[in-house]
Amino acid sequence: MKYFIKFLISIIVVLGMVGCGYSSGSLLPEGMDSIRVENFLNKIDPAKEVSDKRMSFYYRPGLETDITRGVIDAFIYDRHLAIESQAKADMLMKGSLVDIRQFPLSYDRNGDIEEFRVELRVDIELYDNHTGELMWQEKSFMGQSSYNVVGKSQKTAAEATNEAVKDLSRRIVERTVENW
Repeated sequence: MKYFIKFLISIIVVLGMVGCGYSSGSLLPEGMDSIRVENFLNKIDPAKEVSDKRMSFYYRPGLETDITRGVIDAFIYDRHLAIESQAKADMLMKGSLVDIRQFPLSYDRNGDIEEFRVELRVDIELYDNHTGELMWQEKSFMGQSSYNVVGKSQKTAAEATNEAVKDLSRRIVERTVENW
């Protein structure tokens, strides 16, 4: 019995050291430890008309600037890559805001909207800044946030859009540095 208990403890210790198999590694090649994030461009036409094909149009001037700042802040917070000038950076990120959508998620008994979702979509490209080679690109890469317009947890569309910028920024950093 004494040997059996020691054997069980040994098995448990070995399994605990192995873990659950979850890991994240870097997608970045050796020596790539800095990035330059270019100002995101705004490719949305604010004069776009709402139609039956596009009922969820939403626009906020200057959002591309907020996204640029959010991505830079997310890289600083993540600490895998240093933010550098274009002359010193190993990588160069370019992006464009291509779509903003706001649409209802839930309704109350009377048919009034209780909850909305805001989606931000960007096209992004990452280049090797030394060779100019495209490392990867994503079209219509999305960040999102949901918000209630009634009740204790209600928010404004602006607050939800700020949360969507944070979500998008976090996802861009993850896409850049993590290998899942």
